Amino acid sequence: MAELSVNIGALALKNPVMTASGTFGYGLEFADFVPLDQLGGIIVKGTTLKPREGNDYPRMAETASGMLNCVGLQNKGVDYFCEHIYPQIKDIDTNMIVNVSGSSPEDYAECAARIDALEKIPAIELNISCPNVKDGGMAFGVTCQGAESVVRAVRERYHKTLIVKLSPNVTNISDIAKACEAQGADSVSLINTLMGMAIDIEHRRSLLSIGTGGLSGPCVKPVALRMVWQVAKAVKIPVVGLGGITTANDAIEFLMAGATAIEIGTANFLDPAVTIKVRDGINDWLDRHGCKDIHEIIGCI
Repeated sequence: MAELSVNIGALALKNPVMTASGTFGYGLEFADFVPLDQLGGIIVKGTTLKPREGNDYPRMAETASGMLNCVGLQNKGVDYFCEHIYPQIKDIDTNMIVNVSGSSPEDYAECAARIDALEKIPAIELNISCPNVKDGGMAFGVTCQGAESVVRAVRERYHKTLIVKLSPNVTNISDIAKACEAQGADSVSLINTLMGMAIDIEHRRSLLSIGTGGLSGPCVKPVALRMVWQVAKAVKIPVVGLGGITTANDAIEFLMAGATAIEIGTANFLDPAVTIKVRDGINDWLDRHGCKDIHEIIGCI
């Protein structure tokens, strides 16, 4: 068996396969399908400072080779997470990572600080695709200044591994990544969903309650792969790649493009055991090609 372990800053992963936030619950929901302790990491659903109801239904729609969602970060807030969810997941023998969202740099920082106090949460992933309520709803992650404001605020109050999840809905994602790196991010993950839309032509309205939503699934993979390749060349910190990964071959493409680790998202809805299948498939490919260590292919193109 090839050596599959990788590092994201100070965070050691058994293998490069992680789950994408919002597609794997808190991990517990998938315990009947995969041995959770055999994953490199589990990124739990988005957590905010205060509880959020999310958007009205309908908030998911299937589309060609993917899906749209506008769930709206429904969750019970960070205090509920700390009191009720953390005790249930803290002893899972893998990296339990919390995805943090907010509506202002102060919200992000306060939420991150409360998670910082949890001994067995070794990292957070910042979702900077959230709308900035003080700036007309524009997402923090679409400008260097917006991204910097969040990462800087969080870095002052969060002392463990900090991964920043980048929005693809930008002109130059490499510039955003470099801005996050300059403010102390330990890693960047990309891509978050692309903005999309679907219309019900019989009822003459959007299939989603708020009109538009985030597009994910195999259809976004070529865009995600290109952006990972660009960012990996632009920054010195590790890159985590995601977007449309459904097979080991997909994951290997991202690794060759420069990703140190990958996340699997929408594919979990199709096959709840896909993460372990991808891990095993990566190992099989390395064995067949005479590779002893996964680092032999990371960034090889």
